[in-house]
Amino acid sequence: MTTQRDLDMVHLRLILVSGKTQDFTFSPNDSATDIAKHVFDNWPEGWEEERVSSPSILRLIFQGRFLHGNVTLGALKLPPGRTTVMHLVARETLPEPNSHGQRNREKTTESNCCLLL
Repeated sequence: MTTQRDLDMVHLRLILVSGKTQDFTFSPNDSATDIAKHVFDNWPEGWEEERVSSPSILRLIFQGRFLHGNVTLGALKLPPGRTTVMHLVARETLPEPNSHGQRNREKTTESNCCLLL
């Protein structure tokens, strides 16, 4: 029997760079940091070759963007009760939020290239 709590949970299918996947269930209140710690503490069988030394280097990617540690699943407005796919990668640091967008806004029509003869 499915309870209301089950319907409110967020189901994630995490994909490693190797292509291996694993499904997890989280609360909408769980943050990216919470998820990384849970996955690290419950490292799936079959992922041994990809094991990392610390949960602090596990990063989630959703819709092409790194999720910063305090972002909750609820803030992403993920559909509860359905499975959402995210990538899980090992990376020491994250790019600054909106750094890519900022670079695009700073571009001008001037060219900074040179011609070597």
